[in-house]
Amino acid sequence: MDFKLNDEQLMIQEMARKFAKSELEPYAAEWDEEAKFPRDAVMKMGELGMMGILMPKELGGAGLDMLSYALILEEISAGCASTGVTMSVQNSLFLGPILKYGTEEQKKKYIPDWAKGKKIGAFALSEADAGSDAANQRTTAVLDGDHYILNGSKNFITSGSVADGFIVFAMTDINKGHRGISAFIVENTFDGFQVGSIEKKLGIRGSPTTEIVLDGCKVPKENLMIGEGAGFKVAMGTLDSGRVGIATQALGIAKAAFEVAAQYANVRIAFGKPIGAFQGIQWKIADMATQIDAARMLVHRAAWLKDQGKPFSREGAMAKLFASEVSMNVTKEAIQVLGGYGYCKSHPVERFYRDAKITEIYEGTSEVQRIVIARDVMKQFS
Repeated sequence: MDFKLNDEQLMIQEMARKFAKSELEPYAAEWDEEAKFPRDAVMKMGELGMMGILMPKELGGAGLDMLSYALILEEISAGCASTGVTMSVQNSLFLGPILKYGTEEQKKKYIPDWAKGKKIGAFALSEADAGSDAANQRTTAVLDGDHYILNGSKNFITSGSVADGFIVFAMTDINKGHRGISAFIVENTFDGFQVGSIEKKLGIRGSPTTEIVLDGCKVPKENLMIGEGAGFKVAMGTLDSGRVGIATQALGIAKAAFEVAAQYANVRIAFGKPIGAFQGIQWKIADMATQIDAARMLVHRAAWLKDQGKPFSREGAMAKLFASEVSMNVTKEAIQVLGGYGYCKSHPVERFYRDAKITEIYEGTSEVQRIVIARDVMKQFS
């Protein structure tokens, strides 16, 4: 088994690291404090191909593989977790399903501008009563001539107030349960589309999270994906890739917190020597480094499996479960290493801690990931 990155991957990783250090890290605290969406930075990422990493070059994308995507997203998330989730949703949850499930016309219409970062995409699945229970949809879609009329609302939509396009899930047949769910591509300019309330959040405050209201929203029938009743398949297939993205975001946050803690431990003097010379701190650093490395291996394995065209649902769930919990632990310990300074906004680790929490929740809670993993494991013994 070869764990060595090739020259192109190393170059891509270094490019993303330099961009994050110069264009994201210096401003991340300001974006967090002001709950400001970093549109200019996202546009620059689009120019560098980061907003359409997995999209074919002929459609305006970078034409790279999933492992390269993980390498880039880790660095971007280390620089700014809010920007990291914007990139993740754009690549995995908006462009991903269009490439995999969309018609040729849908691909030609929606991939190029979004892959170049000229427009922003979002994924609208969650509702008030349909979070972990994604099949419990209440939004409806009724065909009326050349349009579907959508009615309902979606909650906790990442990039909701800044997105130009959405993958929206609605019931075309309420009597069929999850087999009655259909997927649509919805533009924010369609009649009946509204942005609702904007959430005030603990973390990733530079990424707006909003309610979406569909009040008689008119969606051209050609914007239906695959066909009626195929929406649940689109959602579950999309979330498999999305989980790898969120696992990578969690990994990037943990990496950033670890680096701050390790550097601080080398310069903070207590009792006449750097605190990194004390066993208590050394053990924290050792545990943090080991956990991050293990999380990275899980992320890279899931990405590699996807690149090989092999099943990766269990491995993606494992990566998200483990990396998100590592992110919470590492950011907590980083605050402990910095002591009182870690609790203050003058140092970034308190922001990393707040940002890390959401990785245990969105795109499938840790509890849901355990269900996915356990069901797959138990198949072997049935």
